[in-house]
Amino acid sequence: MEGGAIDFLREARWLDAKRVRGYGVLIGIASVGLLIVSWFQAMGPQGSDFLAFWGAGRAVLEAVPQAAYDLEWQARVQTGAGPSEWFAFVNPPPFLFVAAPFAALPYPLAWIAWNAATYALWAWAAIKAFPRLWLLVLVFPGALIAAGHAQNGFLTGALLVGGVALLDRRPLIAGALLGALVIKPHLALLVPFWLAAGGRWRAFAAAGAIALGLLAMSWLAFGSATMIGYTSSWEASAAIMRFGDADFFLRMATPYSQIRIHGGETLAAGAAALLALAMIALAMRGWRRFGQDGLASGALVLAATAIASPYLFNYDLPFLILPILWLVREALRHGFRPWEKTLLVALWLAPYATRAMALPLGLNLMPLASAVLLWLVWTRGAASAQQGPSPTR
Repeated sequence: MEGGAIDFLREARWLDAKRVRGYGVLIGIASVGLLIVSWFQAMGPQGSDFLAFWGAGRAVLEAVPQAAYDLEWQARVQTGAGPSEWFAFVNPPPFLFVAAPFAALPYPLAWIAWNAATYALWAWAAIKAFPRLWLLVLVFPGALIAAGHAQNGFLTGALLVGGVALLDRRPLIAGALLGALVIKPHLALLVPFWLAAGGRWRAFAAAGAIALGLLAMSWLAFGSATMIGYTSSWEASAAIMRFGDADFFLRMATPYSQIRIHGGETLAAGAAALLALAMIALAMRGWRRFGQDGLASGALVLAATAIASPYLFNYDLPFLILPILWLVREALRHGFRPWEKTLLVALWLAPYATRAMALPLGLNLMPLASAVLLWLVWTRGAASAQQGPSPTR
């Protein structure tokens, strides 16, 4: 009996295409229900993270863009929309170009429009990369948690997924997408090292030009006061990290946050620095591992990004759809390794499941899931290269 249960999970032959479709539909239906609940909660006293983007956009529309970083102004505008809580806006000024159009809508409609538009961008980028796996994209649990918070994980996920997927075919467009991550730069920590190590200089130059261009455009559009105001938001971010309690760090999905809870700030900072250096080295070495395959080495980089950045939440993780689906595609081509199918199911569920379990467990297990994902991508690189190409089943 015990051996049968092990084989059940080790090979997971029961999980065929028909069951994947069936489970996917059920998860999709459940996700719609949960998203409706999230909307009602976002309209309640606690509000949602999207209030920060909506409030910043209101500052632009009212011709006081520097007020996006004024805490008193934000508190007044956001609570004026109904919720009693409010959120500091800490994104760089180029993000105001994105936030302003949605602030033209009332907050309840803007919440829906933001989720719909950014989800569509992310899903389009992921489905273009893996068209046969579209259902796994549409009902990805990592998308559900991003939508529930109405955060910017879809937008940054679309930039990362699109940039990686287009690198081999459209290097200038890929670089432009990756450069636009100036709106949340810590997600691009590994990108310049990865592009430089692979000799992808056209993409590297495009990324730099777009990043600098967006900063210059935001300076011209919103003025020096806004650029200076952004620097004041660093103090708010630092205060959050300095005075955050255990519940706050349990909501984070990084090795730093979990070490911070159980080992203290000094140990966590040291470990985070070492991990970041290790992930940079791994991202650069990925080109040799995957034979200049931009999508494969990019899958490694995105998996490593979930470990390298010290400041990351589960709602930031829609970009992990790319390494997960790259593994699925390679397994369909070359065959699933023992335990791989079961691990992929667990990793696909992980962004949502680990966040749901974090507070009850007193530990966010997402860093462990990210490490397993990174290991699977790295080891699959050798396996796929040895087996050579074969038709997709």
